[in-house]
Amino acid sequence: MISVNNVTLSFGKRVLFDEVNINFTKGNCYGVIGANGAGKSTFLKVLSGEIEPNKGTVDITSGERMAVLKQNHFEFDEQTVLNTVLMGHKKMWDVMHQKDAIYLNPEATEDDYMHAGHLEAEFGEMGGYTAESDAATLLSELGVKEEFQQSLMKDIPSNLKVRVLLAQALFGNPDILLMDEPTNGLDIETISWLENFLADYENIVLVVSHDRHFLDSVCTHVADVDRSKIKVFTGNYTFWYESSQLMARQINDKNKKTEEKRQALLDFIARFSANASKSKQATSRKKALEKLTIEEIEPSNRRYPGIIFQPLREVGNQILNVENLSRSIDGRKLFDKVTFSVNKGEKIAFLSRDPLAVTNFFEVINGNEKADSGKFEWGTTITKAYLPVENTEFFQNGLTLLEWLRQYVPPHITDADEPFLRGFLGKMLFSGDDIQKKTNVLSGGEKVRCMISRMMLQNPNLVVLDQPTNHLDLESIQSFNEGCQTFPGIVLLTSHDHTFLQTVANRIIELTPKGIIDRLMTFDEYMEDKRVRELREEMYGDVVMA
Repeated sequence: MISVNNVTLSFGKRVLFDEVNINFTKGNCYGVIGANGAGKSTFLKVLSGEIEPNKGTVDITSGERMAVLKQNHFEFDEQTVLNTVLMGHKKMWDVMHQKDAIYLNPEATEDDYMHAGHLEAEFGEMGGYTAESDAATLLSELGVKEEFQQSLMKDIPSNLKVRVLLAQALFGNPDILLMDEPTNGLDIETISWLENFLADYENIVLVVSHDRHFLDSVCTHVADVDRSKIKVFTGNYTFWYESSQLMARQINDKNKKTEEKRQALLDFIARFSANASKSKQATSRKKALEKLTIEEIEPSNRRYPGIIFQPLREVGNQILNVENLSRSIDGRKLFDKVTFSVNKGEKIAFLSRDPLAVTNFFEVINGNEKADSGKFEWGTTITKAYLPVENTEFFQNGLTLLEWLRQYVPPHITDADEPFLRGFLGKMLFSGDDIQKKTNVLSGGEKVRCMISRMMLQNPNLVVLDQPTNHLDLESIQSFNEGCQTFPGIVLLTSHDHTFLQTVANRIIELTPKGIIDRLMTFDEYMEDKRVRELREEMYGDVVMA
């Protein structure tokens, strides 16, 4: 168990945590949520001992081992991949080196060998004799092939380092597992593997993630970091979000009788509890929900941006035709023979195992890059807005937010005065003096929110979204997701956010080095389709998964 007692932490005048008291218990997975800057990652560092609180203590049950997902991808550059994983169990690693040092010492005494015998017994009790094979199996399951396992960390592809560090954290079944954004850099298949792994995990897990599907799949509880406090709620992210929204609506509805409100909440809990049987954490979550009382549900204090795309005109019959587009970089084939047409009512998710493929495709169809061969043509009725994955070039001039947005006012808007522009910035939670902030000092999340304001200003009937959830907090992701669902125009997107893809897309196109796979179906249907799996294997060949 982890016991957090009166923990207070401040940096200068900024108070992150004020007398936080929580217990985290075995068998539960806690999703740590909160707005950007609320202190989620800092809280994990307090738990791990990396940051000392100003006041209060963190107590861990004696003998329990904690593992932390490392964020520094260069920390183990001089170690082999296999040894990096083994180092995740520090005590086992130290015991192994102690006993080996005795055996290698030509002047070792009888007492030394007696000590080595005790170390051997301790090593065996920790599973040391199967450690290398266990680590190798874990690496293979995470997509790190045997050919890389004896390589130095500095010599393997960067996308594999993420998986090695994840294997390091998971190795040896730690009693407490702390993970900050564990799905970053992982492909969909590996995320699914991790979801299944954690769903069966019997110890304590605390995870910070912006991936709602991941949180819903693994979490039994939500730890909400808000206003310098942390409150723990039963259920996964979707339950927390929907119940808090329901409670907020009921508080605003003064005319409803108390008993009617109570019954509505009870009905909601019952429905969610029944649906839990479909999830990977079914048993533990269902038991937790059965113990839930109405008094535990509270409305969220979060502010949600208003992301609403309002097309100036409806799309015509001709939207986008793509014919035999191909592109390579440095001899690496990103995509080939891409041919398709976009139809009315379609919201298309683009996938690829190569992280550069979809980004390059979007850059080509937006006129920012040239294809090696092939052509594309936009319909004359199309007004598009593009959210690129890289936006640095848009924020070099040091303008204020108001000045920055004014330069993107389209010709059809003739009355873009300050109140008008403030309205678009206000929808993205920039209010008051925020509009005088210089754009070259904005955070990653603030820059994305500015880019979304710019998109809304265009009144597009087609939006192109390259990793739209990057840098955004859960509140912005939720609003963006809902905005795309209700958008009456065309959506072309790529994302690592499972929920975003599943709830928005009605067509999937996968770009490969040997052509495309094109299916009219949802994302989940696509990933479960047997024929699609066979085609993916044929088309990728030996391409390393992203």
